[in-house]
Amino acid sequence: MSSVVVVGTQWGDEGKGKIVDLLTRYADYVVRFQGGNNAGHTLVVEGKKFIFHIIPSGILYKDKKCMIGNGVIIDPAVLISEMDKLRDQGLAVTPDRLMISERAHLIMPYHASLDQAGEAALTTEKKIGTTGRGIGPCYMDKVGRGGIRACDLLDDVIFREKLQTVVAEKNFLLTEKFNCAPLDFEQIYRSYKEYGEKLIPYFGNVSVELDNARKSNKNILFEGAQGTHLDIDHGTYPFVTSSNTIAGNACNGSGFGPAHIDAVVGIMKAYTTRVGAGPFPTELFDETGNSLQEKGHEFGATTGRRRRCGWLDGIVVSDATRLNGLTGLAITKLDVLSGQKTIKFATSYDLAGKKLMAMPSNIRQATELTPVYENLEGWQEDIEKVREYDELPVQAQDYIKRIEDFIGIPADIVSVGPDRVETLLLRNPFEIQ
Repeated sequence: MSSVVVVGTQWGDEGKGKIVDLLTRYADYVVRFQGGNNAGHTLVVEGKKFIFHIIPSGILYKDKKCMIGNGVIIDPAVLISEMDKLRDQGLAVTPDRLMISERAHLIMPYHASLDQAGEAALTTEKKIGTTGRGIGPCYMDKVGRGGIRACDLLDDVIFREKLQTVVAEKNFLLTEKFNCAPLDFEQIYRSYKEYGEKLIPYFGNVSVELDNARKSNKNILFEGAQGTHLDIDHGTYPFVTSSNTIAGNACNGSGFGPAHIDAVVGIMKAYTTRVGAGPFPTELFDETGNSLQEKGHEFGATTGRRRRCGWLDGIVVSDATRLNGLTGLAITKLDVLSGQKTIKFATSYDLAGKKLMAMPSNIRQATELTPVYENLEGWQEDIEKVREYDELPVQAQDYIKRIEDFIGIPADIVSVGPDRVETLLLRNPFEIQ
């Protein structure tokens, strides 16, 4: 039995869904432990594209059990829509295949309204780049002890009383602070009662289920959303998400004991991307950046927004290695670098003449960093058909080796194309002792 956590090492969009899909074949349970439908995992299987926002991407395997942990916040309408789409694609999502933590908080209509109104009220330079899906306001209610949880849908007295109180409060904010129209309590109440009728069969105690799985020597895979540098505590604050994205939250967000985690795999692109506002030291504004964006099809799976692109930032990945306790790397989109004569790799920052080996917490300083690059020889070959590591061009192998040496941990997985089969498994994290 092994428990493996998969996390992003950059600002999200590293290709975690594909790596989770690969590792799911060795797992019995796949667990999503944080975030909401502001995240998106894109998988390509036999040329067919699947996009997940809430359901763990392990659902593509019919013999696996998927879990949505208490650390996830759920928009019921989005979740039900996702389930319906999978059913239409021939994948029925039944209660024996998916369990939803009864302790998970629900995203309500007023969360999205407040999210959008709050972002619209900010000046351009202070906008966070939120998806407007209510993620931040929902987590604020959770921390403020005013949130509505999945289990509240099981008790109509509790649900109606809590909803009446919260809607009155949120309508005051919407009308008085943001000059927006109020929301209708009865409409929200009826909608969520209908959602509950569909979702209640899926509710359960995820913590107990996972502990029983561990005791039964099952393999458990924990699936993170977003990336390390969007972590609410350790990311480029305030340009972050509203949850803890690092590996430690796999335990908090699912009710699983930390002593039982065996490996942590950090997913990193062979270059760097970021969606939305915030510091990005290695961002490229030239034709190379445009080339990476176009060749890598760098558009957000959730928002459709164009991703900012730049060279690989070794400091960003090094910080992620420390924060997550990584045991291995999964390098994705290596094929996108094919055709580059020279590949740059940032190995430190310069801040007004001072060398830095970590991202500063001061956000102004983080925007003033100059990356210090090493130049590495690129390769011209198309590598999407490569199925063995030794078949990679020597320059590509040298690039991977330099990353391993700088970060200090090995590459477990290398992805050379978007399809499921275009992935090289060098070391199986479920077999690490």
